[in-house]
Amino acid sequence: MKDNFEVKTQRKPSYLDFDISRYPWKPDINYKEHPEAYMVGKGEQGVLICEPYKSIIGPFWRFKDPDIAEKSAVKIYDLFLSYISQDDFVGADLSRKYLQMGYTRARRYANYKGGKKYDQSKDYELLERGTGDAKKAEAASIFYDYWKKAEGNQVYKEKKIWWKKTYG
Repeated sequence: MKDNFEVKTQRKPSYLDFDISRYPWKPDINYKEHPEAYMVGKGEQGVLICEPYKSIIGPFWRFKDPDIAEKSAVKIYDLFLSYISQDDFVGADLSRKYLQMGYTRARRYANYKGGKKYDQSKDYELLERGTGDAKKAEAASIFYDYWKKAEGNQVYKEKKIWWKKTYG
């Protein structure tokens, strides 16, 4: 029987078996013009595909150090609030996803040197944790606070429930 550590090091990244044909978000859809085509999905899914939001929000997404992360998170959260006030759930949800992604990517860079979790040359063996950049941990914390603030917004929560019931 393998111990937990050994099993963990043998797990390969999920993106290796990714089937793009089954992915519900499509790069050729304008989600502002066709919001009904948008699915909430899990976590950060769709964030790097859904236009025009990717081109609007993406340029502000930065986490190099805490100062840059703070400016980025504030701007993205402001976009989130703006989308909420315009009753644009897709924009609000994607803004929330960028905040979440700021947290998860900064955490990865905080945990692993260069943000690389797996060693491709060694059959995707898990690399040593705790070798990353401490500034990225601070940046992650900033994004985490804004992500949770967006996720806890009452109007957003109600709209998300409605959206899932209406569009899946």
